[in-house]
Amino acid sequence: MFMYIIKRLFYMALAFLLVSIVTFGLMKAAPGTFLINTQMLGGVQAATDLNIPPQLMNSFIKEFHLNSPWYVQYWFYLKGFVTLHFGYSIEYPSLPTMSLIKRTFPLTLGLAFSATVVGTIVSIVLGVIAAVKEHTWVDSTTMFIATLGTAIPSYVTAIVLMLVFGVWWRILPILGFQGIQHYILPVAALVIPVVGSMSRYMRNSLIESLHSDYIVSVYAKGGGMRQAVFGHALRNSLLPLITVVGPQLAGLLMGTVIIENLFGLPGMGQVFANAAQQKDYPLIMVSTLLYAVVIMVMNLLVDLTYGGLDPRIRKIGYVQGR
Repeated sequence: MFMYIIKRLFYMALAFLLVSIVTFGLMKAAPGTFLINTQMLGGVQAATDLNIPPQLMNSFIKEFHLNSPWYVQYWFYLKGFVTLHFGYSIEYPSLPTMSLIKRTFPLTLGLAFSATVVGTIVSIVLGVIAAVKEHTWVDSTTMFIATLGTAIPSYVTAIVLMLVFGVWWRILPILGFQGIQHYILPVAALVIPVVGSMSRYMRNSLIESLHSDYIVSVYAKGGGMRQAVFGHALRNSLLPLITVVGPQLAGLLMGTVIIENLFGLPGMGQVFANAAQQKDYPLIMVSTLLYAVVIMVMNLLVDLTYGGLDPRIRKIGYVQGR
């Protein structure tokens, strides 16, 4: 297992390097620069008119090595991330990028992680109910609700939740972030589409397991439905569900921008969207690489969990270092 983890970490380092190169290349290939965008949008006080003071422009050029070759710029970006010296954002020159990330990223990660955990638990429950009641009205109703949840975009769900719980019933806050209660509606808006897709994975996987020969053996030995499901079939049925947890978290991390805007949450998604719009090169690089690291670590944990649930993978995958 140790060698398996080492090999996976090596692949993660290669993936990290590739992501950094692609991000930097796309960033440099995009038309326009922060200074041009600032002139057009008026984002910095000193550049609200078309005559940017030379001192300000020279300061930006020197700080971010804009006159250096591309490989020098890339090296400073990469070195800064690895050593956790992120410097200053162009859009927020008075605020260290590390302080900005510490203030915003935990909220976004908390939203995505909470939605993933809650969505996984609810999906398991609904999937088990639907599989046990296969071809009944319970199964049909559960899967209809799941399909409906998948079809409705999260921002539409968010607006409905805000209208019902925040405007009509007035039992939950809908704007800002001042406590755990402000998490409820945003997480619910993210969870519903997740449950819609993952519960179908759980149902289909459990039905396949319940129709397997080893479950027939359980019944032949006098075991009941409870023993067949919770004692044997459920564990094997979790494998396909665990496989999609990593991609779901990745999708939620990148999909919180709209939800944060709707609920007025000061998260990293909004900062990342503004950085991309303003061509804030340092913040774009740091945000993208940070998202990449979190997603790769999550995928590694999913793979280790996958091996923990299936002894065959532990025996073959870990031994061979796959």
